[in-house]
Amino acid sequence: MTGGTGSWAVARTRVMSRIPNLFIVGAPKCGTTAMWSYLGKHPDIFAAGKEYHFFGSDLAYRNQQRPDSQSYLAYFGQATNERYVLDASIGYLASKRAAGEIASYSPDSRIIAILRNPIDMMHSLHSELLFQGDEDVADFAEALSLEGTRQRGERIPEACQSIWALFYREVAHYSEQLIRYFDAVGTERVHVVVFDDLKVDTAGSYRTVLEFLGIDPTFQPDLPVVNANKVARSERMVKLLRSPPPIVRRLGRMAVHNQNVRRSLGGRLQSLNAGQQPRQPMDGDLRRSLENEFRAEVVTLGELLGRDLSSWSSPVIQPT
Repeated sequence: MTGGTGSWAVARTRVMSRIPNLFIVGAPKCGTTAMWSYLGKHPDIFAAGKEYHFFGSDLAYRNQQRPDSQSYLAYFGQATNERYVLDASIGYLASKRAAGEIASYSPDSRIIAILRNPIDMMHSLHSELLFQGDEDVADFAEALSLEGTRQRGERIPEACQSIWALFYREVAHYSEQLIRYFDAVGTERVHVVVFDDLKVDTAGSYRTVLEFLGIDPTFQPDLPVVNANKVARSERMVKLLRSPPPIVRRLGRMAVHNQNVRRSLGGRLQSLNAGQQPRQPMDGDLRRSLENEFRAEVVTLGELLGRDLSSWSSPVIQPT
């Protein structure tokens, strides 16, 4: 199941080897930023920034323009003789089109997907979207209840850029997402990392990824914890960064012409506005309800991966 050529088989400004051929596709809040950071330290991998959103043409964004092919490749223009050029974008897994688009654009690519207990992922994603300003409903249960409304284009927060991420349940249905990649590039080119393993044995998970890529697995950089739960110090700053007034946007473009530099400056300001604190525990009844809702999905995913994931669901309580 591969996408048609169309706009993806475009004229390329660099040699084929410099087109990204390694993709971390998601899911969100599953350790993707950490793995991107770790892989970028390996001498055989070139990693520029992340979240370029070149693929996934079905994903709904607002106030974000997808780069054209020339601009996209320019992000990786400093790559030299590394074996892999890495693109990491968390929306690629949830997208219904990205797998085929990637396979058409970079036929020999390899894919890394990182998966987490879907209940924990949704809860963590909600917290992240609150911090970024994409979400404006602080209560997780209420945010979940709004999914249908938001899929109709209603109740989308004014500052939300990644609209697709508000559809929490869709993002959490990993099995159908993985099948799209298996069909598009072949199961042998897809490596799945389970977040539980990455958390318990970071070095071992990293080494397994290097073995999958066929590069030196003995390379061992520092592997710090990355992307802990964040809260905004100033909600006003969140709104300004997400949805600046037109005059501020124009002045910013006049002062800093390079889009990459503007992205970097925005990221730094967002980091300065970030504080860290543990996420509040999920309501017990809500967790049990979601575990029951996702029980069949967890079983299907376990069968797909050949792995027992029953720890992601509480035992079924039989009626007395």
